[in-house]
Amino acid sequence: MCGIVGLFDTRGKRPIDRQLLLGMNQVQVHRGPDEGEVHIEPGLGFGHRRLSIMDVSSGQQPLFNEDGSVVVVFNGEIYNFEMLAKELSSLGHTFRTHCDTEVIVHAWEEWGERCVNRFRGMFAFALWDRNQEILFLARDRLGIKPLYYSLLDDGTFVFASELKGILAHPGFIRDMDVHAIEDYFAYGYVPEPKTIFKQAYKLPPGHTLNISRARTVSQPQSYWDVPFTMHPPLSLEEAREELIARLRESVRVHLMTEVPLGAFLSGGVDSSAVVAMMAGLMNDPVNTCSISFGDPAFNESQYAQKVADRYCTHHQVGQVDQDDFDLIDRLASLYDEPFADSSAMPTYRVCQLARKRVTVVLSGDGGDENLAGYRRYRWHLYEERMRSALPLGLRKPLFGLLGNLYPKADWAPKVLRAKSTLEALARDSVEGYFHSVSIMKDGMRRRLFSESFKRELQGYGAVEILRRHADKCPVADPLSRVQYLDMKTYLVGDILTKVDRASMAHSLEVRVPLLDHELVEWISGLPASIKLRGHEGKYVFKKALEPYLSDDILYRDKMGFSVPLASWFRGPLRQRINDALLGPVLADTGFFSRAFLREMLDQHQSGRRDYSASLWSLLMFESFLRHVLNAEQVHTSREGLRLIHFA
Repeated sequence: MCGIVGLFDTRGKRPIDRQLLLGMNQVQVHRGPDEGEVHIEPGLGFGHRRLSIMDVSSGQQPLFNEDGSVVVVFNGEIYNFEMLAKELSSLGHTFRTHCDTEVIVHAWEEWGERCVNRFRGMFAFALWDRNQEILFLARDRLGIKPLYYSLLDDGTFVFASELKGILAHPGFIRDMDVHAIEDYFAYGYVPEPKTIFKQAYKLPPGHTLNISRARTVSQPQSYWDVPFTMHPPLSLEEAREELIARLRESVRVHLMTEVPLGAFLSGGVDSSAVVAMMAGLMNDPVNTCSISFGDPAFNESQYAQKVADRYCTHHQVGQVDQDDFDLIDRLASLYDEPFADSSAMPTYRVCQLARKRVTVVLSGDGGDENLAGYRRYRWHLYEERMRSALPLGLRKPLFGLLGNLYPKADWAPKVLRAKSTLEALARDSVEGYFHSVSIMKDGMRRRLFSESFKRELQGYGAVEILRRHADKCPVADPLSRVQYLDMKTYLVGDILTKVDRASMAHSLEVRVPLLDHELVEWISGLPASIKLRGHEGKYVFKKALEPYLSDDILYRDKMGFSVPLASWFRGPLRQRINDALLGPVLADTGFFSRAFLREMLDQHQSGRRDYSASLWSLLMFESFLRHVLNAEQVHTSREGLRLIHFA
């Protein structure tokens, strides 16, 4: 696992500022504390920070082909590199190392842009072919590894593993994207390909970018998508057996390492399944770690201990204190743009705990999207049945009226909290699902934003993100469609981003065998009816795991990895959230209605409403302005929203 950075002159061969490149590389030192090197030639500079995992004694980057005409900087792992190296050697290529990085340069020589189709793993890399004068960037199929880029006004193309690498360039203009701000307050993160800045982008998962000197920078090109191609009919028993075989094989290839290895163990189904497979494949006990919470409503540690005991792992538990508030400002600088998933706090702590004993861990991320584990999928299918019974022309006025009249009852039992469902039924399928996943609903955002900010939006709404992906979805089945939407948005924008930054802050590599693309492709072809059956999500997965895990692990209610925000904002963080929302930083932006901010605070702290997720998103936005941008003033100009910052 590593950090990469680079500069490329798209207009000529102007000299590269070595000190600037070194500085951009150094701000990502946490991603690769073992080594740091740069390569510079006319019009091009590559930088690399290395966390040594494979071929520890060699494999330094930037890495070249035989004659030095192709150079690569690479972040990630190619799990099938040994097989590819044998194939490429038989085709006449000469290898100098035993690391997976070298496979990339020879694969490029042999197959060109199609080389990415041969790689099995998680990766983000940049490759320069001097003979063809081509800069080629690629990101893995599911977006496990990040890659950011920007084209500066002077024609310099900049890329980095994290936004902070690009922010270190003095030519980068820190204008915020008004649409990205709308997206953030809807989703809690800024979805691909946007960033919070107008001049920077994320390379989307499963995409490449080909740049030639003296030509306009092209748009990213897709090389893979989740197929959802149905398999020949399988019985449930056949599906169970093949799922376990494929899971075991995926875990096996993810064990490749020359450094200490372990696993996250939350006590949930997915991480427990990964640990069970690891225990059957490894000669030594698995190193596992988990986080416990003082509040039993958020604590799964006893279930993690059950799995640890069953498989005789070397288990380590860390306690997250109820007043673990020091991380709030740390998170802002960690993610480089607003990020409102509060589970980033315990994720940071479990990564910190794991790094004390291991350098690589396997996680269970991706199981909910892959195998339909989220409760919201069940509710969506229920709503879809209702939508199919009545045309939108009847549903919209009927359920829209009922939704407006029905009281918002956060205090009531869930069965009586029907307002959100009624509002969702007044919408089409995509808009209804957007309504269910939004941390701030449309009506709230309309009240949150100032009139001047809403004019800047010019009618744009964050639902357009889901509509764009829905238009490309290869399947019509309603469950598969929302799984697809989550894989394109929530999985990459929230889950994988959260884990990447939290782990790399501690120089820890996290691998995700449930997101091996071959496994994802196969699972996507299973019938929706065996992924979600009745009220049971991950049905086929849980049935397959019955010989490996007890029923209280498999069939208890999902808890998630969350923190008690609601009580924090009524107790120890009461003054802090008041100061953040009503203080000068948010006020000076002109983005928000101060009256609505005060109303949210009053209603939450009195217990009449639960605005905890919304308040957290605002707290993170305020912290981003202060700590990432050192903001003192934000104003609206004719060119857009420019943040005036003072270093």
